[in-house]
Amino acid sequence: MPRRRPSALRGELPLRHGSRRRHPCIDRLSGSCAADLRRLERSRFPPGETADAFWHWKALAHGPLRLIADPVTAIRCGIPGCCDVAYFRDHLEAVLHALPTKSARELRALVSALDDKIIARAKNIMIGDLGVPWWHQL
Repeated sequence: MPRRRPSALRGELPLRHGSRRRHPCIDRLSGSCAADLRRLERSRFPPGETADAFWHWKALAHGPLRLIADPVTAIRCGIPGCCDVAYFRDHLEAVLHALPTKSARELRALVSALDDKIIARAKNIMIGDLGVPWWHQL
């Protein structure tokens, strides 16, 4: 009896679809910090919301300067999470305050590097305003 071709053997197997991560990870986070973040997202925030907020904040830091526009000329629809960039930074700030100290320190280092880049590129931020975080002035 002739040997069966490998493709014929594989044709009988059910298709396996690549599994998507339920919680997308943030670059350069340790495993313990990612685990703390997943644990926090299971209890207080929607899963993946923090990675999404970090991605948007990173895109703002590395994106074109027109996204960091003058608040007078910027087109903002007012829907949280759509084009209001302060929504994403507010979420990151809430997560930073809710995480354990070591994990918060690790995530804060990544977020503060992005903050520094945004502040260096934006010319219209008044950082001295008391009571209002600087990212609400973008």
